[in-house]
Order: sequence, then C-alpha cells, then structure tokens
Amino acid sequence: MAVRGDIRNVAIVAHVDHGKTTLVNAMLQQSHVFSEREEVPDRVMDSNDLEREKGITILAKNTAVEYTGPLAAKYGHPEGITLNIIDTPGHADFGGEVERGISMVDGVVLLVDASEGPLPQTRFVLRKALEAKLPVILCVNKVDRPDARISEVVGETSDLLLGLADDVQHEGIDLNLDQLLEMPVIYCAAKAGYASVNQPADGGMPDNDNLEPLFEAIISNIPAPEYEEGAPLQAHVANIDSSDFLGRLGLVRIYNGTLEKGKTYGLSRVDGSLENFRVSELLRTQGLDRIPVASAGPGDIVAVAGVNDIMIGETIVDPNDPKPLPLIHVDEPAISMTFGVNDSPLAGTEGKDHKLTARMIKDRLDRELIGNVSIKVLPTDRPDAWEVQGRGELALAVLAEQMRREGYELTVGRPQVVTKKIDGVINEPMENTTIDVPEEYMGTVTQLMADRKGRMDGMTNHGSGWVRLQFTVPSRGLIGFRTALLSATRGTGISSSISAGYAPWAGEITIRQNGSMVSDRQGVATPYAMQRLQARGNFFVEPQSPVYEGQVVGVNNKPDELDVNITLAKHMTNMRSSTADVLETLTPPIKMSLEESLDFANEDECVEVTPESIRVRKIILGREDWYKWRAKQRRQNNQTK
Repeated sequence: MAVRGDIRNVAIVAHVDHGKTTLVNAMLQQSHVFSEREEVPDRVMDSNDLEREKGITILAKNTAVEYTGPLAAKYGHPEGITLNIIDTPGHADFGGEVERGISMVDGVVLLVDASEGPLPQTRFVLRKALEAKLPVILCVNKVDRPDARISEVVGETSDLLLGLADDVQHEGIDLNLDQLLEMPVIYCAAKAGYASVNQPADGGMPDNDNLEPLFEAIISNIPAPEYEEGAPLQAHVANIDSSDFLGRLGLVRIYNGTLEKGKTYGLSRVDGSLENFRVSELLRTQGLDRIPVASAGPGDIVAVAGVNDIMIGETIVDPNDPKPLPLIHVDEPAISMTFGVNDSPLAGTEGKDHKLTARMIKDRLDRELIGNVSIKVLPTDRPDAWEVQGRGELALAVLAEQMRREGYELTVGRPQVVTKKIDGVINEPMENTTIDVPEEYMGTVTQLMADRKGRMDGMTNHGSGWVRLQFTVPSRGLIGFRTALLSATRGTGISSSISAGYAPWAGEITIRQNGSMVSDRQGVATPYAMQRLQARGNFFVEPQSPVYEGQVVGVNNKPDELDVNITLAKHMTNMRSSTADVLETLTPPIKMSLEESLDFANEDECVEVTPESIRVRKIILGREDWYKWRAKQRRQNNQTK
C-alpha cells in the first residue's frame, strides 16, 4: 500500500462541554489561519445560531490547518503537512454526526475533562473509534481547573479503554492491545492554548505555552492515509452541505484514485444503482474557507458539486470499474415525536409568510433526511402528521426549533419511546445515566430516579463534596428528567446518558404530578379572571394574550384537569366599590422553552410551535369531545385489566 505522507485526517471526540470546539479554535489560531488584526470569536466552529445559544456542537464540521513546524521537515514535507480536523458533537443525541465524522478519519483525539473524567458520551465515541480500529490520542483538557484530578482521570480513561477493547474483541473485531496500552497522553489547557507531554500539578498550567506537543502527537501517532496505486476511484460521501452558487455539495473522503474538476464519474446510489455525473466544482477546505482546486487525491477531504440529489453514504466511483464502499452504519432511533400541521384557531394569525401546509412541512422533513442520517420519518394514520424518530429528545427538539426559526407553524407531540418485540415480549430502550450532584442532594436524586424505574449501578465520592451516581433507566423515564433534576438540586445537578440497548417494558411511569388548567373557550385572557384563578395554580399566558378552547393556560396545584374561563371580564355597574382603589397583583407567568414545553406535555397534549409563540394544548381541542375521548379510554383500560 502506498502512503500519502503530507496529510493527517483526525477527529476530535469527547463528552459534551469538555472543550472540543475551544481546542479547535486554539489550533486554528496557532496555525495562523487568522490574520493578526482579525478578531476571532470564541468557538468559531459553532457557526449555527442554535449552537451558540445552547453552547453545544450540533453538526459535525471539518476544517484544515497547515502544520509547518519542525516535525514536518523530519517527515519529509518541509512545505507543511495538512491536518484535516473533524469537530464532532459531544451530546449523545447527535451520535449520527459522530459516526459520520469517524468514517472520514484515520485516528481520533479523545478529549477528557481533568475534573469530570470519562462520562457516558466518552464511552460511546471511544467504542465507535475502537470498532473502526482507529488509534487514540488521549488529551486531558482543563488541567488548570481548581478541582482537577489528573492522575485519576488518566487511570479511569485507561481502564475504560481496556474494558471497551475487551468488549469489542468479544464481538469478533481484532485489536492491537499493545498499541492501546501505549496510548500517548497530552495535558492541555485549550482556552489558553497550552499543551504539554509532562503532567502538571492538579490545577496548574502545562509547562509549554503552545500546542506544538499536540500537533506532534497527531503527526507521529495518527497514520497517514494509505491507498492502492492504480486502483479505481473510491470517494465516500460522509456529509452534505450547500452553496448559494453551486447548489448541493457532497463532502467526500477519497480512499483511492483521483478526482478532477470537469471530468465525468459514476455515483453509486444507496439502492445500488449507478448514475453518471460531471464534477462542476471541486473545493478543498483551508482554515474556515473552501478554495477551488483542479484535482484531489487519496486521503483528501473535499467538497464536490455536480449532483443535486447526492446522499450521505453514496460512493463516487470510476464508471468503467465501479467499486462502491459500504454504507455508513448508524445506531437505531430510540425516541419518536409526531410532527403535524398547526390546526389551532390561531394558526396563521401571528404573521405573514408563515409556512402552514402539510406539503411544506413534509418537504422540510424530507430535506432533513438528506443531511441527517440518524432520523427517520414515518407516515401515521393522519395525512397531515408524521412520526419522526431520532436518537434522543434533544435532537428532535432542535429540529422543531430550527423549523420554527425558518417560519414553519406546526404541532409537535410529546416524546415517545420506540419499542421492539423480542421473542414476543415488548422491549423498550434503556439508558446508562451518570449524574453529578452535591452530596446533600443524593437522596433526592435517588428518589427521582426510583420514581422513573431507575436502578443504581454505582456511586463514587471523590471527596470534593460532589457525588457521581450511575443508573440504568428506561429512556421514557428521562423525558422531562433534566428539568426535575435542576429544580430538585437548585440548578446544580449535571446529568448525561448513553444508550444501553433494550430491556423488557418496565411498567407504568408517572412523571407529572400536577394537572393542567385548560381554557374552556376562545377569547383574550383578562387580568380579572387571572386574579381569581391564580390561587388554583400557575399560568403560562400573559394578560391580554389570545387563548382558545383546549389551550393549556397553566398548571394546576392538584393532579386533576381543571377547565377555566380565563376570558371572564369584570361587569361594570354604577355602584362604587369600597375596594376599587386596592391594588391587586398578578404572579408573573411561567415562560417555558420548546424543550420544557415538550417535557411538560401529557399523553393527550401536544405543543403548538410558531415563529412567535410556543403553546401547550390538548390534541382534541373541543372540551366536550375530549371528555368523551377520556371516558372511552377509561372503559378500554378497565376492559384490559
């Protein structure tokens, strides 16, 4: 096999908030991608508005830096070695992006927080890297944290690596254990741009003021791309992008052969068919920009224009000797939501140019399928609603939020789990959940998880006043759990989870203890009515805001449903009231985000999503029809008992 020594393809993988995007930022700065006078924003790779707001990476992105340090000449490339870097999401719900990123590279840099250590997503990304037989470089980040425990974190990560290697070998994948045991370790403070091979004291800075040790570790330990000389073209489509001028772009990793602009090649489709197309433009990434090139060879990651409907997983091949590569495997979805048209009385009344129709919503979901391999869109028994399946609640909530910002009005149902029948028994998805809380909240959190059918697997106390609890819990038990955890721990609890396969149905889980306050008529919410009702619960709506029959306007203090007339106006008389000058105050309404609204909604409720508003409402709006439906449900439940 021939080797392309002037390229290294590497993915940076980690648990959420361990500093991947910050590290990529520092690598870009120290590679002189930005001019000295240019103002560089934090987390420049998080270009999406939602990513910046939530502080997480949602989409895998690639960049390229040119390394011209002393090691470049040593490896025979004094002009520089190109490092193609893939920045991947750290949240388990966006695992499909991680799998795509790993499919493009020859090694990974595993980033681990010097205080938190390996967490569930660390396990997930590390397992994917081992299954692909990729070499791993461990980078312990945030070593300057006051609560850093560097030696313990390195030990925990090594134990996790060997444990996962043993699991992967049992599945029939042969691994080089000696190489894994000699895993290089870099100690890093990404925000400052420091890295060293020498372990600093806990809470101290690395003894080197640049990232040169990290660049050297990547060039020395990540293998250069290998290829067969004279082999026909094989270029795998791993991502999709678009350009205002060129249309859809396929981001491809070339394994064999050469791609040239203006030439005709074959595209091996997902269904196995072959279609010829002409490459109208070829773009190589340089820093944050894409520059046109005439050709690209083995190991290059380039963007290809010329096919308007190119799909992830397809292979660009030589039309005379097509040898397609296997499709990218993505784990099965575990959570589903129903996306449908907005059929409330307020649909289309809040602004112009809103996208309302079933056709528009279906077209948008079909477009999402093109670039997001981890979701599925299935029909329902209604022509204007579709079941959208994904890895987790957050991934689907992000899709709904993106559609809202693009001007769509829709209704989104409460998250449901995707069940399977195994040997005639209904099985549901399970999650391994890790929760970090202060010691005083340990009992509260344990009770929260017990109510959700969670089983404690382990408890670790590092002596810092915080406890790490590990549970196995049904996925449906985690719907709405984050809000409950933050309330129970006064905002201090941190939770993360990863798929743990399927297990038999755990039984009924009661998550919400309070009933809904439901408007029984259409109109405008009046301060007079709200003052008289606020002793019964808390409101979601402001005074003078429009409401309609079946809208959930608040949460009841008791478990029962409560129909309310929130539009009641004070009738004027010619009698002077002795209390006319008494000032009555209203408790401010609860403002819920889209994720919080989805967590709050009951089985018979959904969330109305518009560019201006987010409302919780009953699926059946008419109160009389809803009571008939509930009576029917009760009769059916009594018959099955």
